[in-house]
Amino acid sequence: MTGANFLLTDGPSGLKILVDCGLFQGNKAFDEKNTENFAYDPKMIDYLFVTHAHLDHIGRIPKLVRDGFRGVIYSTLPTKEIAEIALADSLNLFKKENGDNAEPFFSRDDLNQAMAMWQTAEYHETVNLEEGLRVTLKDAGHILGSTMYEFARGDRRLVFTGDLGNSPSPLLHDTEKINDANYLVMESVYGDRNHEDRSQRRNLLEDAIEDTVKAGGTLMIPAFSIERTQEILFEIENMMEESRIPLVPVFLDSPMGIGVTAVYKKYAKYLNDAVRLEIEQANNKIFHFAQLHETLSTDESKAILRSNPKKIIIAGSGMSTGGRIIHHEKNYLSDPKSTLLLVGYQQAGSLGRMLQDGVKTVKIMGEEIAVRAKIASISGYSAHKDSDHLLQFVDDTKDTVQEVFVAMGEPKSAMFLAQRLRDYLGVNARFPEVGEVAEIEL
Repeated sequence: MTGANFLLTDGPSGLKILVDCGLFQGNKAFDEKNTENFAYDPKMIDYLFVTHAHLDHIGRIPKLVRDGFRGVIYSTLPTKEIAEIALADSLNLFKKENGDNAEPFFSRDDLNQAMAMWQTAEYHETVNLEEGLRVTLKDAGHILGSTMYEFARGDRRLVFTGDLGNSPSPLLHDTEKINDANYLVMESVYGDRNHEDRSQRRNLLEDAIEDTVKAGGTLMIPAFSIERTQEILFEIENMMEESRIPLVPVFLDSPMGIGVTAVYKKYAKYLNDAVRLEIEQANNKIFHFAQLHETLSTDESKAILRSNPKKIIIAGSGMSTGGRIIHHEKNYLSDPKSTLLLVGYQQAGSLGRMLQDGVKTVKIMGEEIAVRAKIASISGYSAHKDSDHLLQFVDDTKDTVQEVFVAMGEPKSAMFLAQRLRDYLGVNARFPEVGEVAEIEL
């Protein structure tokens, strides 16, 4: 479900077009896959369209450049800016974890070259390619700047969804409806299960904060630096302003999360109407409250341990596969008064998934840690549509769609969704194999 990378070869124009070029993630076994040669010649690729700035969709772009890609990259402006932050952070993390002797699969020069080749477009803008092929950007509602790409010639349309947002979002516009696609390539992360009701997620977060503070412990929230961190901060800020939770320190302990939050502030026009109104009423401020502490430096991060135990820590990575959160887990997982709150998808094999599945001990940085803290999950803060809403998304275009390729999910999830689309909507849906080639008519 990671390493998103699709190749569209257009017969009439001869163009070779990529959609996304992502990192394989989840555990150490995927590291070698990220260094392997691409299944195509990067020198022959004309365009790369990026759906959004999560690493599993952008993480190998600098490698693509290193291996010879010299085409044009397209995305929205927020995606480009967040991608540069995320890729630079990924490179720094590799060096920190592997030392100076290990050779990363891309360099800062490769990243800089990718940024120089990167153009931007707005939602609903159409990029005209060759032989009448055109590409239109639509709002996926997943993270800031996330995009669905509609490839069209005449009245024939192929849509790559990228990741689809869990609308309604506290911050973003709803996912745009697609009602005239002939072909869909869609995600299926939650294809076999549903989130709790959206109205419950804020109450569950409030309960987790209140219960942990009352017990005298620390609430740890492993959060993806993009979108999840900003959603959680927004909810906590509002709950504190409404006196619904105690005014305890909130540490945003993620340099990348701090950088991405600044991009959210910069591009407020991409946020939904209610949030923009709230920003106007707060003198154009968002993610700005007295209890919030942004800890950029390592020394500031280490000092969190010496602060009052009644606190909230938001840090990456979201699956506890690295980043500063593992240091906090090492410090607090053995404390029965503390809580680890999982607010996003946990990839099979990740530390987050093991904790979610109830392991009693974990090894962190070579040390065996007994898990005595409470482990809780809120799936309603997922940035992905759940099974029912994926079905509803396809339902909007069932009268025109000829084939649905259900991808970007674990096999169990993708196959379940494909079968559900066939049974409930009567559409031709299938779960393609990696490397499979399908011929379509545009």
